Amino acid sequence: MNEYTIGQVVFSKSGRDKGRPFIIVNIENQYLYLVDGDLRKLEKPKKKKIMHVQKTHDIVEDIKTKLEEGIGLKDADIRKALRSYYPSSVKAINEEA
Repeated sequence: MNEYTIGQVVFSKSGRDKGRPFIIVNIENQYLYLVDGDLRKLEKPKKKKIMHVQKTHDIVEDIKTKLEEGIGLKDADIRKALRSYYPSSVKAINEEA
């Protein structure tokens, strides 16, 4: 089984949000809880099966630390962390599928 961690960046492989980058905020069995700070905010993360996401090796340490320690995290922090993943990432995922 692939290892996932809180604060890790993943891309959606299926659904309306296909190709969008997300950050993992919680892990529960075969489900990941994902946020992007825009459509999926911290108050209501997206519940997605592990098989429906593409793993990256990128972990946003600042966000991981804040989540693990319960320090105030804002949706703006999530959006800022994911900003660099938007321009070419959506196109690359859609071409791969």
